[in-house]
Amino acid sequence: MDPSDRLPPPSRFGLRGLPRRRGLPGVAGGAGGDAGHPARRLGAPGSSVWYFRRSRLGMGAAGVALVFVVAAIFAPWLTPFADAGRGVPDLSVRLQGPDGTYWLGTDDLGRDMLARLLFGARTALIVAVGVVALSVVIGVTVGAVAGYFGRWVDEVLMRITDTFLAFPPLLLAVLVAAALGASLRNTVIAIAVSWWPWYARQVRAQVLSLQRRPYVRAVQAIGVPSHSIIVRHVLPNAMAPVWVQATADLGAAVLTAAGLSFVGLGPRPPTADWGVMIAEGRQYVLSGQWWIAGFAGIAIVVAAMSFNLIGDVVRDVTDPRTRGEG
Repeated sequence: MDPSDRLPPPSRFGLRGLPRRRGLPGVAGGAGGDAGHPARRLGAPGSSVWYFRRSRLGMGAAGVALVFVVAAIFAPWLTPFADAGRGVPDLSVRLQGPDGTYWLGTDDLGRDMLARLLFGARTALIVAVGVVALSVVIGVTVGAVAGYFGRWVDEVLMRITDTFLAFPPLLLAVLVAAALGASLRNTVIAIAVSWWPWYARQVRAQVLSLQRRPYVRAVQAIGVPSHSIIVRHVLPNAMAPVWVQATADLGAAVLTAAGLSFVGLGPRPPTADWGVMIAEGRQYVLSGQWWIAGFAGIAIVVAAMSFNLIGDVVRDVTDPRTRGEG
């Protein structure tokens, strides 16, 4: 009997003759993700979203982060002193304390501190999202290629990665920012250059494990191009820890960007930036004008903590061992 006579009808086939099995562990849409089982659909009981919504800490941190994002996006419409937020000075009200008109006081150039904080949130959000996005794109690409192809490709890419990892991340960011010059774009590039190796290592480890799975060997055997295997079958199952790390890194990016701005390597004035506000206001703290540096410091701490807490909760709810399923 011809072996092909024992094959099921074509209608039951998926990828070029491979039978579809929704419950196949490790396959996108299978048991490896929330979408592969009715009990794991988005928001359904037992899903990661369901566990996250049950976490008071996670929901509280998400609420604070949402306020931060809304403030950054709608900054010009949330304050009557939008010009001050853009850097226009008013020396007639310089160093005025918090009152009914200027709720958080004014800085040494008479600019409303609330407006500056709102516009500074926009700068912090751009830097945080830009750093994480650029780091993920570079790191995931390098890690996926190194892990999938192995051999000399893996050796070359990982030795390059190790070279970057040999430098302390903050020191490398300072060196790159100093070489490129102070600007918002260069701040994003400088931090991303020092962060992408961590994502590369993380993705490489995932890909090394996934490429030995039967479903990957099957699509390789039927001649699917390597780039299609990586993008469609490997990366979707390797990205879960990356998203967890990226969420937590948003808060770290806010802190790092503020540090670069504090030493003069961040966005140039009159761009509102929380690190610059602390640098400009520190000389007035001992003389009683604490609000310039104080409110900016509080904003940095609250924004960074909210993203860090979200990352911690996301990590816990995506790990069955920490949510009581394992």
